Amino acid sequence: MSEPSEMSEPAPAPPAHGELAARRTQYETAGLDIGDVVGDPIEQWWAWFNEAVAAGCTEPEAFIVSTVDQDGPDSRCVLARGVDERGFAFYTNYESAKSLQIDGSGRAAMLFPWLQLHRQVRVRGSVERVADAESDAYFANRPRGSQTGAWASPQSQVIADRAQLEQRVAAFEATFEGTDIVRPVFWGGWRIVPDAIEFWQGRPSRLHDRLRYRRSDSAGAWIIERLAP
Repeated sequence: MSEPSEMSEPAPAPPAHGELAARRTQYETAGLDIGDVVGDPIEQWWAWFNEAVAAGCTEPEAFIVSTVDQDGPDSRCVLARGVDERGFAFYTNYESAKSLQIDGSGRAAMLFPWLQLHRQVRVRGSVERVADAESDAYFANRPRGSQTGAWASPQSQVIADRAQLEQRVAAFEATFEGTDIVRPVFWGGWRIVPDAIEFWQGRPSRLHDRLRYRRSDSAGAWIIERLAP
């Protein structure tokens, strides 16, 4: 007679709706003061980003980009693909909803949520297109499947079903078979040029530390100020 199979532990019951408001995470982390940061916010971003990588944060290059149109604000996650003194670059379809909203307002906001470290970085600024040569170089280094997908997806448009998308992918795979895939003119990079960058560190009792870099003049000098939590 065989041994009885070992019973697995039952999954924990999900919280009831009324319990959601009572959920708490106490942020027992070190403080953040003006003396703890460097004068350049991009350099400070890289310091925090490297700490997020070392801490094993999930996709630390991912951020939420928010735009706005006549219907109001809109948000989605994208990936940072270039961060330097010029700003924060990401790549997308220029005919997508986010691109049309950027074209309309010329501005956007970003949020890097490094939850494992109880940190977030908020960015606001104007938006410019990445130079064609820079977009070409990035596109050339993408996996071939992602290159094909950029051609095949009419991003943000309504499609009938998944099969329609897969048919378009197959058609472009056939078109580019045996050749390099060039970047479509409707796909490329945007760069958010910051005029304000806030570094947020969670602290006990919701008395969080918030330091904001703000451009003080047209020459691009930065001032650092503490914000109330």
